[in-house]
Amino acid sequence: MKIFVFGSSLTSTYWNGAATYYRGIYKNLHRLGYEIIFAEPAIYDRQAHQDVTDLDYVDVRVYQSAADIPALLKEAAGADVVIKHSGVGAEDERLEKDVLGCRSRKTKVVFWDVDAPATLASVSSNRKNPFRKLIGKYDAIFTYGGGAAVIADYERFGAKLVVPIYNGLDPETHYLVSRDPKFASDLTFVGHRLPDREARVEEFFLKAATLAPEMTFVLGGEGWGGKPLPSNVRWIGHVPAGQHNVVNCSARMVLNVNRESMAKVGFSPPTRVFEAAGAGACVMTDSWVGVEQFFTPESEILVARSAEEVVAHLRRLDPAQCIKIGLAMLSRALREHTYGLRAAEVHSALQSLFADRTNQQQRKNQVSLNPSFSPA
Repeated sequence: MKIFVFGSSLTSTYWNGAATYYRGIYKNLHRLGYEIIFAEPAIYDRQAHQDVTDLDYVDVRVYQSAADIPALLKEAAGADVVIKHSGVGAEDERLEKDVLGCRSRKTKVVFWDVDAPATLASVSSNRKNPFRKLIGKYDAIFTYGGGAAVIADYERFGAKLVVPIYNGLDPETHYLVSRDPKFASDLTFVGHRLPDREARVEEFFLKAATLAPEMTFVLGGEGWGGKPLPSNVRWIGHVPAGQHNVVNCSARMVLNVNRESMAKVGFSPPTRVFEAAGAGACVMTDSWVGVEQFFTPESEILVARSAEEVVAHLRRLDPAQCIKIGLAMLSRALREHTYGLRAAEVHSALQSLFADRTNQQQRKNQVSLNPSFSPA
């Protein structure tokens, strides 16, 4: 089965937090027998910051401008499944409308939302949002997270089928490595500076650093260069995918801070949580609904509701206790949260979309083998 994808970028994590998710999903779908074509625009200087070259599981098409889109859509119409991811970053409204022209008896079209809280907030608050009228025209909506609330909201806007496909761990890319003293810290946070996250980073990370001047903090990600930082916080800039393991393994604890919209909706563990889990790191996260569905608080993950609680965890747990929690999280992730398992969920959902076609083919096969066969 052939899948044609329009997404932000598979080749670069530069200003593109979805890359790890895409790589894990599509690599494992390829192993299930799918042929994958991934079209990504040449924007935001991502191609100059490519951090992966071994993409033998996918045919990547980097297009230079909107003028290339018609030819891509024509090719996509020949696939079995066309996927439009949210947040491509260029011509999103156009693509969300035009990919529906690929639908046919042979081809299903799926909208795969990697930021459902933001999408649904926009659709709910703006009745003129053009995507609002398109939701019910897609064969299915897949979401990066969000749980029951996201499913209910999408169904309220007419979605035929909504399937949450959560982030996961790729043990082939995220794993234990030796510590590097240049990345050592008591607490490390890696994430780009975004308006919907900055206030929460100030609370859970920067305020915590101010409250614990005796400890060391490492901040990674783009956009923090002009931000005043406490003296015990060291900014290391963009962290390429190839350095995630060593950065995570070198910290006593690794912090996750969700964007405001994700935290409010819940059931949205980001990629950094599973990347850190793969490295056996002791992960501390801001509080959000549904965290216990993925990892058990205190024994597999630490949960904080304020800067004071972040500091309390840091002062309460010694390195040996942190290692124990990190390894327990790793074990749980390998059992229940790998991208191999996530891809199997995608496969199951796609099979359900093609159930009628499969049944028709089976009946044709039975008739060809037994001309006297008459379907009930």
